[in-house]
Amino acid sequence: MELKKVLLVEFDSEIARTRKMLERLPDEKCEYKPHEKSMSFVKLANHTADIPAHVTRILAYTEVDMAQPREPSAPPANGAERLKHFDALASTARANLAAASDEALDERFTLRAGEHIIFSDPRYLVIRNLFFNHMIHHRAQLGMYLRLNDCPVPSIYGPSADEG
Repeated sequence: MELKKVLLVEFDSEIARTRKMLERLPDEKCEYKPHEKSMSFVKLANHTADIPAHVTRILAYTEVDMAQPREPSAPPANGAERLKHFDALASTARANLAAASDEALDERFTLRAGEHIIFSDPRYLVIRNLFFNHMIHHRAQLGMYLRLNDCPVPSIYGPSADEG
């Protein structure tokens, strides 16, 4: 089986699960932070919604330097805009992943901060870590924020206390 086919199956299921979580952000709780060191609910949700862009970057470049300034995009104005943004990034990422060859997925991708190399691994592994694991991590944080605000937590891999 082609490597991209395996990644695409997981991509589709994890994007759907993450979208379910992003749909739940209550607008009236946007500034909530469980701790002073934590991101606000809205900042965490916006960051999570941006994560599919990593797949596009990983496939478009062989290297990204975190020390190079990037033009920040305007944050979504509300939950509907966040979902629209997430859907657009996910659609582009999926199309790029579907078009990738196994040879391209096996090429090395390097993430650096100036001269410091953070990692240099095959693209498929970077997609696993910088996209899947990263998105799942922040999705779990969103679930905790929901629970702490007495908002229904969607079922993700099985039932939640709020959904069978």
